[in-house]
Amino acid sequence: MGRGRVQLRRIENNISRQVTFSKRRTGLLKKAHEISVLCDANVALIVFSNKGKLFEYSSESSMEIILERYEQKLYAERQSVPTGSDTQANLSLECSKLTSIVETLRRNLRQFHGEELDTLSLRDLQLLEQQIGTSLKRIRTRKNKLMHESISLLQKRERALQDQNNMLAKKLKEKEQTPFEHALQEPQNPAKNPSSSSSSSSSSVQPPATIQFPSLTIGGSYEAMEGRNKEVELNLNLVPIL
Repeated sequence: MGRGRVQLRRIENNISRQVTFSKRRTGLLKKAHEISVLCDANVALIVFSNKGKLFEYSSESSMEIILERYEQKLYAERQSVPTGSDTQANLSLECSKLTSIVETLRRNLRQFHGEELDTLSLRDLQLLEQQIGTSLKRIRTRKNKLMHESISLLQKRERALQDQNNMLAKKLKEKEQTPFEHALQEPQNPAKNPSSSSSSSSSSVQPPATIQFPSLTIGGSYEAMEGRNKEVELNLNLVPIL
């Protein structure tokens, strides 16, 4: 026996309404995917539950591409038919759409901050966690890149300062060695160095010879004089008397 026709009216039972919403939503998303693949069409599907929960499907890489195309199409249509009533209606429609988009972005931002997570299912929480993990990975990659650039810049500055220090030390060492080597290589000039000339002249002059005075031997000279006197007396005695 086939299933009877369902009346199109609001389901009063909360559990039945939630189950029906989940089933119909899954089927709707499946049909949107099938029409995008089979007919090569750009499909964008946005569904809000009675609790404000967002469900979306996009055949492109992001929903913003299709929404931008939709806004361009509306703008072109408004330019082609610039009537007052249509313009006012389009502006109201555009305002409501922008309001809904802003509200969606604000809710997503609050969910990224960890707020209003009660209405999210397990799959939505996993998707949110994946998005946050991807964002953290990008942040860490950027931070590590900046840290490596800072470290390499500091290392270059350190090497430059080390080379400059080595150069200054080398110049200082050369300045300290130059006066000593100049003093060793400079020839000695007697005219310019009076101390050396005086020392050389004093070394060339010979000291005077010491004067030797005769030594007086008093005892020996007295004995010689006494011997001469005796010899004179003997000679006088030998002279004949006339």
